[in-house]
Amino acid sequence: MRLVVVGAAGRMGRMLVKAVHEAPGCVLAAAVERPGSAMLGQDAGLLAGLPANKVTVTDDAASAFAAADAVLDFTTPDSTVAFAALAAQAGIAHIVGTTGLEPRHLAALEAAASRTAIIRSGNMSLGVNLLAALVRKVSATLGTDWDIEIVEMHHRMKVDAPSGTAVLLGEAAAQGRAVDLAEKRVAVRDGHTGAREPGTIGFATLRGGTVVGDHKVVFASMGERLELSHIAEDRSLFAQGAVKAALWSKGRAPGLYSMADVLGLDAL
Repeated sequence: MRLVVVGAAGRMGRMLVKAVHEAPGCVLAAAVERPGSAMLGQDAGLLAGLPANKVTVTDDAASAFAAADAVLDFTTPDSTVAFAALAAQAGIAHIVGTTGLEPRHLAALEAAASRTAIIRSGNMSLGVNLLAALVRKVSATLGTDWDIEIVEMHHRMKVDAPSGTAVLLGEAAAQGRAVDLAEKRVAVRDGHTGAREPGTIGFATLRGGTVVGDHKVVFASMGERLELSHIAEDRSLFAQGAVKAALWSKGRAPGLYSMADVLGLDAL
């Protein structure tokens, strides 16, 4: 399967290039960076710490997409929207691991998904998506007298908060209760906040050091507490999940899919 990596010179981009290199049945068709990048013209393999692969970094995404089967995208929200339009035009699958997406970005992805398959997830790992399925099940089982809090910690350089994974877990909790996360979400507490409003889903964000990603969902009731957690120790698992999603996308009808679809977790 011919895969394109966008943002190929970044930290996740290089891991994606390596994951494609290591995955049976996959080949790196192109590596794309933004116009003006100092990495244009460099060998994508060498940038990823691999032997030279003769795939030079380019800023011509349209041409790269035209000769590929799918694109792996862990860039920025605005870039992802632009790549979604190009992927839909080329008729190739778009694997989106970009976080920090706002409603306008999600609407653009939904529009593009009417023309091609898009697999989007705030986290591509098996563990996190299994955790989300469990959170959805527990949330549906427990009553609203159980408070739900989501705590996440990432490295000091992360620019969006709460993390895409935390939002993914919040969405799972909301789905379990058949409510809209946007209406129940409490992302910030500061000062005299008053008592906790029943039925809300709270988020707490921690940043520091080199933490890859820690997430915990707390269900708290009167006299007891249930905690479900996931610890990511290596970013390569996100890249490997994205490649798995790309392979799954082959031959899929246009539509917006999730990693739960890829991993067959909807039955949980």
